[in-house]
Amino acid sequence: MSEETKELYEEISELLEAHKWSKLRTVITEMNEVDIAELIDEVTPEQEVVIFRLLPKQLAAEAFAYMDSDTRERLVGVLTDRELRLVMQELFVDDVADMLEEMPASVVKKMLKATSPEDRRDINRILQYPDDSAGSVLTTECVRLRATMTVSEAFEYIRAYGPDKETIYTCYVTDDDRHLQGVLTVKDLLLAKYDDVVGDLMETNVISAITTDDQEEVAKTFTKYDLTALPVVDRENRLVGIITVDDVVDIIEQEATEDIEKMAAIMPGDKPYLKTGVFETVKNRIPWLVLLMFLATFTGMIITSFENALAGSIALTAFIPMIMNTGGNSGSQSSVAVIRSLALGDVEFKDIGRIIFKETRVSVVCGLILAIANFGKIMLVDNLLLGSNISVWIAFVVCLTLLITVVAAKIIGSALPLLAKAIRLDPAVMASPFITTIVDAISLFVYFEIATAILKI
Repeated sequence: MSEETKELYEEISELLEAHKWSKLRTVITEMNEVDIAELIDEVTPEQEVVIFRLLPKQLAAEAFAYMDSDTRERLVGVLTDRELRLVMQELFVDDVADMLEEMPASVVKKMLKATSPEDRRDINRILQYPDDSAGSVLTTECVRLRATMTVSEAFEYIRAYGPDKETIYTCYVTDDDRHLQGVLTVKDLLLAKYDDVVGDLMETNVISAITTDDQEEVAKTFTKYDLTALPVVDRENRLVGIITVDDVVDIIEQEATEDIEKMAAIMPGDKPYLKTGVFETVKNRIPWLVLLMFLATFTGMIITSFENALAGSIALTAFIPMIMNTGGNSGSQSSVAVIRSLALGDVEFKDIGRIIFKETRVSVVCGLILAIANFGKIMLVDNLLLGSNISVWIAFVVCLTLLITVVAAKIIGSALPLLAKAIRLDPAVMASPFITTIVDAISLFVYFEIATAILKI
């Protein structure tokens, strides 16, 4: 928090304690709605109600949309039906739909009661779409023009109905049955003559999404075509609503958070870290920990089965952590690179041959460099400086294992995310913890097999 913000919060706190409501109203109405939401999240429940009721109706609704779910729930509980109705009238239906998904049934019932029948119908339609689909994040508030309108008529329509729309810059042309026919911008209208016809100005090759499309694919469409808004249609090409760039920013953040959590072997959650309870956090983490723990037993079984080899050459034991860690790190590098490329749409499952071929060449070069460096380290550092008695043959076994482990790890790390994508699993699941566990078992098996064959133990 900046010094300026701290001073502002202190001033507001003093005004609250002194009950100087007129001065407080003047201060908070000059703030941005996002900053107001953060302020209300920081004060006591009694103070948040006072601040919220001092705000002008439109500013209160805008701040309400940025508050966290707990604060919204408390406010809904204390606001009168009239106050809540005034707030709900100013909110966009997609924002309301997002809020309702986080609220308990009693709060949802009160909020829906405060909305108009038309908005309630749109909200219910949005809530019925599958989670993480284009339909679940769209808003129905967009400008719809007719192809037969003149530019002058289009401007009159925008002036009349534009204030209640999510955006007026991009306008969509539909027929009487809401079939999407074209798209044009306010810039196109401004540069045209007043008697020009919309149908002659519109772009008929419209990039759109279907309500059931995955929201991650929608985000990729925005990135690919540098869009600020995207129309969403049903299977019959009827315009249902639009997705705007601010929604896409939220989608990208949500998807990135989910991928990071999955790559860390955590079940994705929908609450901020500090607002997630201990038991809920445990519930999100323990499934993968249990699975990985049981998978790690294979590593123990391999070590147990080669007890005689370890007894015959104790020096082999010292290099086990290094081999396992190097293999895990190598596999993680490849998996993260492939997962990222899949997320960006740079690669698909059909590219698996090219990817494995590339990673094989990369792994051979990396493995050779690591093996040579490690051989020199054993001979010079371990033997000469530290006084260890590592034979050339043991050093050869370690370095050969290192080379094979790196090659195997990078191939596995690049292939598993692609295979997961092919069977409709999230590639992020095949990240560091999972791949490291597999590579650990493989590296130990290779290590002991090579040692047994070369050292005759």
